[in-house]
Amino acid sequence: MNTRRLLLFFLLALGAIVLSACSGGPLANNWAGLAADAEHAYLASGSFIYAVELESGKEVWRYPAKADGKLLFYANPVPTSDGQLLIGSAGAKHPFVSLDPATGKEKWAEAFTKSKGGWIGSPLVLNDTIYAPNADGFLYIIDMDGKEAADPIELGGALWSAPSTDGSLLYVTSLDHRFHVIDPAVGETNEPIDLGGAAPSSPVIGSDGVYVGSFASTIEFIKPNGEHEVIAATESWIWGSPLLDGKTLYYADLSGKVFSLDLASGNQNWDTVQPDGPVVASLLIMGDQIYVATEAGTLVALDREGKTVWEKTVGGKLYTTPVISGDLILVAPYQAEFVLAAYDAAGKQAWTFAPEK
Repeated sequence: MNTRRLLLFFLLALGAIVLSACSGGPLANNWAGLAADAEHAYLASGSFIYAVELESGKEVWRYPAKADGKLLFYANPVPTSDGQLLIGSAGAKHPFVSLDPATGKEKWAEAFTKSKGGWIGSPLVLNDTIYAPNADGFLYIIDMDGKEAADPIELGGALWSAPSTDGSLLYVTSLDHRFHVIDPAVGETNEPIDLGGAAPSSPVIGSDGVYVGSFASTIEFIKPNGEHEVIAATESWIWGSPLLDGKTLYYADLSGKVFSLDLASGNQNWDTVQPDGPVVASLLIMGDQIYVATEAGTLVALDREGKTVWEKTVGGKLYTTPVISGDLILVAPYQAEFVLAAYDAAGKQAWTFAPEK
């Protein structure tokens, strides 16, 4: 899929979500959200959320018990330290719910339903408060019991990614090109920053600022006081979040190129590394390997020199960022014969999961 086709896909997906919320129709043609803890993988796919046992790849539970065409789960579920699993629906019905990770039962007596749009981005939990970005342009502030803790913060454009935090401030990207720095106690700390392009993924936190990619085909470094600069440019859009490892920043673009930027010198660490398709998902690192999931359905392991260690044809298309749990790399393909697969660090497939009807 070239950049023009991905643009069309992006616009159709956005339009379908808006129409779904307005007309009551479901959006079934979406890629999955994925998260994991030590025991389970949690897959948000279509009308269901699935818990899958990591050891065996077997389904443990699904939510809801029966399909509801007005529910659509797209965001990455978020396990919390107090034993909740948080996620919202992006469909015509868009409740924000808390589930028991062990059983899939609802933990709150009532879902949070004050948003006007669907939940595309995942929430962030900070200091026992949930900060939940919504496609309606508001950042909702919810306590751990599902009640509104403060008035929502209106940020404008559709919010498709989880906020990031340095422990005190929140950093939020938007599809309307704007980047927001928020102090939870007082709101926005300065004027929004124009990135020059939509930013559908979360910033990554550095030691004295954050790094964010966008459809302006740039990586920007932004300080908490709002100072910012472009530190790298690419030929095509950047969809996924950058990956920071020490003094090296890894990122990829929709032309399929993968980059390794030395932050101290500002130089690239390797020549062109380009797997077999556009890269929408964020990169992942485990040990000495960087994992790249391509639109062509291939999972690639690179070493720190940019050399291919192994590559596996997963099938379908890979848009969801892979997730690590223990020694397993979890991959959720789109339009494949299965919806979840597990690999070890050597690229050996441990299991696949396809839900029963």
